[in-house]
Formats: sequence, C-alpha cells, structure tokens
Amino acid sequence: MPYSSKNQTPTINHLHQTVIYCFAFAALGLTTGSLGPTLPTLAQQTGVGLSTVGFLFTARSFGFMFGAYQGGKLVDKVSGHLMVACAIGLMSLMMVATPLSSTFWLLIFVMWVLGIAESTLDVSCNTLLVWTHGERVGPFMNGVHFFYGVGAFLSPVIIAWLASFGHKSAFWLLGLLVTPGIILFLIVPSPHKQIANDEILEKNKTDTRIVFLIAALFFLYVGAEVSFGGWIYTYLIKLKPGSETDAAYLTAGFWGALTVGRLFSIPFAKWFKLEKLLLADLIGSLLSLSLILLLPDSSTAVWVGTIALGLSLASFFPTLFSFAERATTVTGKIAGRILVGASTGAMTIPWASGQLFEKISPQAAMVLIAATMAVALVIFVILMQLVKQKKSENLPDKFDSLLEAKA
Repeated sequence: MPYSSKNQTPTINHLHQTVIYCFAFAALGLTTGSLGPTLPTLAQQTGVGLSTVGFLFTARSFGFMFGAYQGGKLVDKVSGHLMVACAIGLMSLMMVATPLSSTFWLLIFVMWVLGIAESTLDVSCNTLLVWTHGERVGPFMNGVHFFYGVGAFLSPVIIAWLASFGHKSAFWLLGLLVTPGIILFLIVPSPHKQIANDEILEKNKTDTRIVFLIAALFFLYVGAEVSFGGWIYTYLIKLKPGSETDAAYLTAGFWGALTVGRLFSIPFAKWFKLEKLLLADLIGSLLSLSLILLLPDSSTAVWVGTIALGLSLASFFPTLFSFAERATTVTGKIAGRILVGASTGAMTIPWASGQLFEKISPQAAMVLIAATMAVALVIFVILMQLVKQKKSENLPDKFDSLLEAKA
C-alpha cells in the first residue's frame, strides 16, 4: 500500500521504486533532448529543408498526446512497471531507427511512435510515484524531475562528443543507455494501485473542475516554458545581431537554471506548503519576465531575468503534480488528462509565440509568454478557492472515502 503522512514510513520497496523512477526520467531526458541538436543532420538525411524538418516536433507532440491519453487509462488496468519497461524498449528501438529512416515520412512515423513511448513513460512514472509516496510525494516528485533535467542536459553533450563519428553513433548510444531500465522495471514490483470509481468521481463536480483547472495550469506552464526556451536564442540575436555565442550561453543558462532549481526545490517541497511554492513560482516568473520586457536593451537585465525565470519555473511541474494528489484522486486516467493538457500547451503556445515573433516583433512574443503566466496566476487563485470549497464541504479525496460514503 502507498504510505501517507498518517501511516507508515518508506520501505525498501519504496526506495527501489523511487530509484528506478529517477532512472526512467533521466532516460526520458536523454531521448527528448536529442532532437533539437540533430535537426540539421536529420534534414540532410531525409532531403528536406529546416522549415519542413520542424514538423518532427509536431509529430512527436501528437504521439505524446495520444500516449498520455491511452497510457493513463492503461496504467490503471495493467502492471505499471511492465508498461514502463515496454515504453523504454520502444524508446530504445526508435532511437536506433531514427538515423536509419531515409525518407521524411518514415522519420515522421518514428517520431510519432517515440512520442507515444515517452508519454507512456511520463504518465506512468508520475502516477506510480504518487501511488508509492502518497501525501509525501512532493520532494520525491521534484527529485525525479531533476533527473529528467540531467538527461536533457547530457543528451546534446553526448551528441557533440560523438559528432566526429556521425549522428548514427550518437542515436545508437542514447538508445543503448536507456535499455538497462527495461530490466530494472521488470525486477522491481509495482506499487499498489490507487483506482477510483469513475462514476463516483464524475458525479463530484468539484473534483471534475479541480482536474480541469490543474490541466489548464499545465497547459499554460508547459507552453510558457517551451516557448521561452525555444525562442530566447532568436530573441537575443534579433535584439543584438551577431551575438550567436551569447545567445547560446543564455539558452544554456535558462535550462541549467531550470535543472539546478529542481535540485534545490527538493527540500523546499518538504519544508513549505505546496500551494505557497506554486504561488512563489508564478510571482517569480512574472517578475522575471517583467524585468526582460521593461529593460530589453540591458544585457544584464535579460540575463538576470532569464536565470530567475528558469529558477522560478523549475519546481512548478512536479509541485503541481504533487498538489494534484492532495486535491483529488490521482489515477492513471486523471494523470493522462493532465499530461494531455501539458502536451497541448507545448504545441500551441510556442507556435503562437513564433507567429507574433515573426509578424509583429520579438517583444510581442515575450508579452504573450508573460500574459500566459498571468492567466496561470488567475487560474491558480480560482483553483485554490475550489480546493478550499471542497474542504469546507468535507468532500472525500480518496477512493476509500468515496466508497465508504457510497456504502
């Protein structure tokens, strides 16, 4: 059974489960971080231009949405660790297949399947971690997401190291590095399932609204993070032509701050209430973006704002997922809905930012990102009111309580 603040302390099984989830998220970072640095090579491999090869991101995102929706339902029905083992195996195969795909449409298919595998791993491990640690999941959630950042950071480094040997060797090595996860997830038992009766939850309108608002927050957060991380390089070059090196360092600084921030947020998730951490993240993000918007000609302001934004955004995803566990019953199906919201944000908001960037100005794109976080703050306030209302109505949080109430 998963433990909570009301019962037992972590067992050796909980430790083993948490360790392999850290490995899984590192593997996820390795594969997701591989596409960006290899786009020019993949364009040459398939005989298309850079504008066309960018559709690989779209194919991957559609696969991610499909995998999140279907995987969320499956993890409630079958062994979670078996699902993750299969997902890692599929990720490894798609990494091997990527440099062997000679046509663009074949590569599109490979990216779509890779997105399905990645989202299956993502939704499964997030859900299983909640089932493992219950109400104490906060620090552990921040910890495993830190390892995702480590993997995403190492992926382009590995690709750069193996550049002289060709991109095939880089993809094949990345595929090889994730394979130990297959064995790990087959030998460590899955945590006890936390299954809710969908009929009961659907009748609980407060719970339904809470899940919707949490998914909306993931939509806005992920959209803002991907937009800023994807456009800050070009933003700086447009403001200061010829500063490609500075732009590259600035981009690395943002993702580095995001990764380091997740490491430092681990004890914060234990010491502070989750809602206070989320509020601090949102306010810090808005202040960071305001600094960049108010002083666009100042390199110092842009650097400080970018690093501060990375630190502010760092803990939002894992903290919000941990908060969801306390606000409602996190089943695989609900986790899938949440990640569908996140992947939709990753598809739409960066695209909208690009349209504003090209047709109006770089500043307009930054304004959209700031507006996105402002809307997120408003939705967060509404969410807090709903959670407060649920507590005042004494609505049950967990399936056991729901069954007792039904009986």
